[in-house]
Amino acid sequence: MRVEVDVPKCVASGQCVLLAPDVFDQRDEDGMVVLLDETPSAELRDAVRESATVCPAAAIRLVES
Repeated sequence: MRVEVDVPKCVASGQCVLLAPDVFDQRDEDGMVVLLDETPSAELRDAVRESATVCPAAAIRLVES
């Protein structure tokens, strides 16, 4: 799995950070998403998938390999 984020689409809701804090963070100045791990390990993938599903701006894209 490869994770891609579309920062301009982000609405800074923080749901991704709550669900997968090892993969996502937020910028201090505006709360926009920061991708910490483009290729998360297998144990993090369910949380990353859920993050993509609940993202209100659909700013997270998953490329399954």
